[in-house]
Formats: sequence, C-alpha cells, structure tokens
Amino acid sequence: MFSYCTDPSTLEGLSWLSCYLSTGKHMAFYASFGTVLLLLAITAPTALLFGLGGAVAARASFAPLSWFGRGYIAIVRGVPDIAFFLFFVIALDQGIEWLRHKVKCPDWSEPIRQGSDFLVCDIAKMPLSASPQWVHEIYGFWLAILTFAIVFGAFAANVIYGAMQAVPRAQLETAAAYGLNPRQTFRRILLPQMWSFALPGLSNLWMVLIKATPLLFLLGVEDIVYWARELGGTKNARFTDYPHGDWRMWYFLALLVFYLGFTKVSEMVLSRITVRLSRGQATVAGEALRKAKG
Repeated sequence: MFSYCTDPSTLEGLSWLSCYLSTGKHMAFYASFGTVLLLLAITAPTALLFGLGGAVAARASFAPLSWFGRGYIAIVRGVPDIAFFLFFVIALDQGIEWLRHKVKCPDWSEPIRQGSDFLVCDIAKMPLSASPQWVHEIYGFWLAILTFAIVFGAFAANVIYGAMQAVPRAQLETAAAYGLNPRQTFRRILLPQMWSFALPGLSNLWMVLIKATPLLFLLGVEDIVYWARELGGTKNARFTDYPHGDWRMWYFLALLVFYLGFTKVSEMVLSRITVRLSRGQATVAGEALRKAKG
C-alpha cells in the first residue's frame, strides 16, 4: 500500500483507485491467478499420466486389467464434472480420515457413520483442527488437483486409447518381424507414433481444463472467481474504507480477458507442437506439411 493511502476518505480519482487496487484482498486476488496457473501446471501432466495408464490398462490382454481401464474411462466420462468433483473431494477426504482413524484410534468403539454425520477421532482429522489456515488451504488445493487429474485423466485415456488404435497395424507387425518383443514395440513404435494422433484431442482437452478451473470455487479454494465475486460485490462505508457499487461485471470482465489471452497463447504453443509432431507422419497435418513443401 502506498504512503498516501493512510486516510482513504481524503482520496479521489486515480489516487483512490491506486490505493483500492493495492489492498491486502486485492493482493490475494492477484495471487489467485498464480493458484490457477499452478493448478494447470500440476494437473495437466498428472492427468496425462492417469490417461496413459488408463489407456494402457484398457488395451491390456489381461482381462481384469482391461476391465479396470475401460471402467475408469466409462464411469468418469459418464458422470457430469460438477457432480464428480463435489462427490470425489468429499469421498477422498473421508477415505483418508477413515484410514487414519483405523490406525491412530484402534480402540474407538462408536460408529463412524452416525446418521448423516461422519465422525472420527480428533487426531485422525485431515488437516488437524489446530493446524494453521495455510495448511487447510494447501490440503484443499491438493485434493482439488487430484480430483481434476482423475476426471481429466479419464478423458485423456479415451483420447490416447483411440490414438493407439489409429497407429497403422503394419508398423507394429513390422516391429515384431524384426524381433522386437511387445514391450519394445510399445516403447519404441506405438508410444512415439500415437502422440501425433492424440495431440488434437489432447489440445481440446487442455482448453476444456482451462475453462474448468473456475470449479475450484465450488471446491472451497479461494481462486480468481471467489475473489472476483468477493471484491466486486457492493461495498458501503459501514464495512470498508473503499465503498463502491456492484462492480462484479468489471471483475469478471478481467477474468474474461485473462482466460481469452491464456487460451490464445495456448493455441499458439499447441500449434507449434502439432507442426513439430506431424513432420513425416501419415496424418492430415502431416499431409498438409508435405503439400506445403511441395
């Protein structure tokens, strides 16, 4: 905060606005943009690993593993995102507390489920009641990341599974003819080849993931949507030093600009990656590159 911000009642114009935009809550609002970017930076590779694992499991020759992979893809893809987010965060949180309860409180005699209440001993709660606020926030954030990764991992698994099926069968047969075992064929032929087929679908999934980040607000994380609603709501002199009307439209306009700019940058980066992966590939993008060079 600037030195001239000590008495907001004496400010007006740009001075008032500069002081208003540099309050502690606004600093938390600016930091929440970093929270969204951190979520994307962690969730995207984690969801990709879940997707790769689900796709490999779905095409496994071992029936139970294949059923698990196909079931993971079908169940998560068949449930609305909001419903799954709200369910899984609660289920995961209670699952962790239940395991801690069994280990730390073996002498507990009362039922954990008492009607609609879920009761565990105090030392089994996650996080502990005595933990500082930042511990609660980090715990909720990591639950959100895991939920996002599982949901979007199922979509990624479906994309990757289809990309693996699109790799020409003749290439796999040629690898076998040269003496490569199934593991070597997967690592050296199938896995590198399938990325060019998977990238269009994964690019769309990345855009959907960006647009899904406001769901953090529903999971209790103080993200940009939370702060935009909090700061943009009507404030009067009784509750704040910087009274104003309903400014939510302007705050959400700032979010609109942020998301549009971020998706535009993402499109540019993904376009470059697509060109790089399409060189020499028997895909529509690869054919377009060959025609352009010709």
